[in-house]
Amino acid sequence: MLRPYRTFTVVSSLPPVLGPLRELALNLYWAWNLDVVDLFRRLDRDLWEATGHNPLLVLSKLSQERLNEVAADGGFVAQMKRVYRAFNRYMGQNDTWFSSFAETCPDARIAYFSMEFGITEACKLYSGGLGILAGDHLKSASDLGIPLVGVGLLYQQGYFSQYLNADGWQQEQYPYNDFYNLPLTLERDPKGQPLKASVDLPGRRVGFQVWRAQVGRVPLYLLDTNISENQPADRNITGQLYGGDLEMRIKQEIVLGIGGVRALDALGIAPTVFHMNEGHSAFLGLERTRQRMAAEHLSFDEARELTAAGSVFTTHTPVPAGIDLFPPHMIDHYFSHYASELGLTRDAFMRLGRRPTSQGDDSFSMAVLALNLSYGANGVSKLHGEVARKMFLDMWPGMLTDDVPIGHVTNGIHLSSWLSKGMSSLLDRYLGPQWADRPHDRRVWRAVDRIPDEELWRTHERRRERLVAVARRRVETQLTLRGATEQDIRIASEVLDPEALTIGFARRFATYKRAYLLLSDPDRLSRILNDPERPVQIIFAGKAHPADSPGKDFIRQIIHLARRSDLRRRIIFLEDYDMSLARYMVQGVDVWLNTPRQGMEASGTSGMKAAANGGLHVSVLDGWWCEGYSEAVGWRIGSGESYADQQYGDQVEAQSLYDLLEKEIVPLFYEHEERLPRAWIAKMKNAMRELAPYFNTHRMVSEYAERFYCPAHRRFTELRDGMCGGAKEVAAWKKRVRSNWSQVRIDEISGGAPDGIPVTSDVTLQARVHLGQLTPSDVLVQVYHGHIGPQGDIEWPHVTPMILESQSGADSLYSGTFSCHGSGLVGYTVRIVPRFGCEAGDGRLPTQSFTPGGQRLEHPWVPGLVLWAS
Repeated sequence: MLRPYRTFTVVSSLPPVLGPLRELALNLYWAWNLDVVDLFRRLDRDLWEATGHNPLLVLSKLSQERLNEVAADGGFVAQMKRVYRAFNRYMGQNDTWFSSFAETCPDARIAYFSMEFGITEACKLYSGGLGILAGDHLKSASDLGIPLVGVGLLYQQGYFSQYLNADGWQQEQYPYNDFYNLPLTLERDPKGQPLKASVDLPGRRVGFQVWRAQVGRVPLYLLDTNISENQPADRNITGQLYGGDLEMRIKQEIVLGIGGVRALDALGIAPTVFHMNEGHSAFLGLERTRQRMAAEHLSFDEARELTAAGSVFTTHTPVPAGIDLFPPHMIDHYFSHYASELGLTRDAFMRLGRRPTSQGDDSFSMAVLALNLSYGANGVSKLHGEVARKMFLDMWPGMLTDDVPIGHVTNGIHLSSWLSKGMSSLLDRYLGPQWADRPHDRRVWRAVDRIPDEELWRTHERRRERLVAVARRRVETQLTLRGATEQDIRIASEVLDPEALTIGFARRFATYKRAYLLLSDPDRLSRILNDPERPVQIIFAGKAHPADSPGKDFIRQIIHLARRSDLRRRIIFLEDYDMSLARYMVQGVDVWLNTPRQGMEASGTSGMKAAANGGLHVSVLDGWWCEGYSEAVGWRIGSGESYADQQYGDQVEAQSLYDLLEKEIVPLFYEHEERLPRAWIAKMKNAMRELAPYFNTHRMVSEYAERFYCPAHRRFTELRDGMCGGAKEVAAWKKRVRSNWSQVRIDEISGGAPDGIPVTSDVTLQARVHLGQLTPSDVLVQVYHGHIGPQGDIEWPHVTPMILESQSGADSLYSGTFSCHGSGLVGYTVRIVPRFGCEAGDGRLPTQSFTPGGQRLEHPWVPGLVLWAS
């Protein structure tokens, strides 16, 4: 192989009048602005499709003659100038949502770390939902004016492209990304050289350069280890997303977490808040702690308090198997030097990534590390928050599940990225531009009811027709590449009916998502699909992980079933599911189907995209559908049951799904009044009006800003100011409380109430407690009370603070009063928990004192320290 003596870049030669096109192409604002897309499509519609919707590549491939022709086209130039003016107004806008909120956290800067980012199909740096969510997060942060930067990895091959062999078995290809023809900019130092930083791996230093993808107002910095200074194996660290073995995974996560922090340093960016989107980037907490120790001359505990105060962790997995775990020998290999720099013994370092109940040979958990180095943590739906609190309960020994400091922020979608052009135009006419500017304002969406039924239905029908046309072309191409017969290819040109009820099922093909549920009774399904008066059709799409053979087998089964003569025009599988195909599907289907095994889906967002486009959602009550479902907006499969016998549960829910189709969904779709399915359209409007204003990333990201980012910024700055005096104070307080907690006890509880007291009566208690070397300002004494359930436990508990009445040495008397608001059996107990900054243990917080707590999301508890009355 011949290496070049020197390299240089070549760019397209644009006539001066077309100069704005390059600036527009280099800002991914076009990924959600249809006017910019129309501008580039107008240059060459076929080339736009052939380049995978990459405007920079379109510019590079256009002939000079075509560029000169466009420069002389007054209509095109006028359109370009209009689009460019709108772009500049957007980029220079000062009155954003965050500008009115910024006074609550001035000078905040948030760094958002994620293993993958799905912003556009032109930049294949995503595999599925996690990446799409991260991309939508950045887009809404840009729209809302939030001072946020993204940090990720730039993969030379990205995620794989999928194709199926003649038997229907998934095959993988890894096409290379040409960074110089993607909308990316290589960051440079003051000397004009590529900006570089490095991380230390055993026996060597691995360097990386930094690229920037500009996402509207938000820069996304992407790290690239494929540089000549690195060894060949290290150049491949950023080779593939989720590629390679566990050894490759830990190296990628070191580059992302530790390298990401160092890249921001090299760029001169000093965030006050770090948001870890899943545990992949959790090593960043170690690097920030190490840096603070060195710069501020802090102990590990002091620096840890400071960095954790400004850290937020979002978990996306509902099962322990979804968490990254590294064996102890691997952590020893990569982090023995790091432990020394942090002043930690091996055991102390390992405890950062282990649960309190872990044994000496247990693996190192990235989620546990993230929780140990963050004050703010959340799941991604209300149900997932509950699941996460149970899953990580043992991280806070002695606490009850509801007290575990993990909240939830339900996921959403970036509406402008996923609504069809026709639907967007319709909303513009009847809702005004506010639906895009303020999509989380429910008042805006009330105007959906003003849309004439016929207009909404015709808009949706056009999208279904386009989906069918695209599906036919793709099936023909798939069969041609597989070497199918001319007859099979001819039949492919006639698959699907543009007027039939169309069901979409597209997602990662993992076993728990149960793609087979709808296919479990092929004969019954055939009768449903082939009803001559009420035909139904199903479009499947999705990828299985390259190592997931059962998932691949599900795809093969679908392909074989779709070859049945009675189903080949009613069931199709579309290969290589990506953002482009996803848009066609969520915009064109009538029904979006979701069948995960109960408790296995943290949130899910594809159904949100379909609902915003007028599609109706059918799902088990899992993830976001627990919050979104009502009879008015869609259908549920079952009632949220979990089955010990999974095979039996699958049978029950498959029959439930068939019943829904036969008795409710299909009849409603084909029930016409004055040539329109009025009842179906009413359900479409309900779904759009009720679901779109909540399940969007504007609401989600503003919630992160209000509940996580700004509190974290305030925590961090209060602990940092005054030569980190706050961090030192909190660390010293925690050390003192831990060393003296064994002396704390509850000696006596008196008061209470007799049986038979009336509803609304007050109950007063006294508790004599012994605090040893601690003081009343170190603790909260609380009454924990509520109705008694059938198992004898306190259900739906309430917590009432107790007031310090008197103190004599280490002994104190507290009293507290609570009201009984319902009849039945009521119980109570008393507990003591540590609390920094309390005034005499009365639960009131001094205004000038930093408080780690105050609500679940800000860690009111010191892990492992809680005393219950016995």
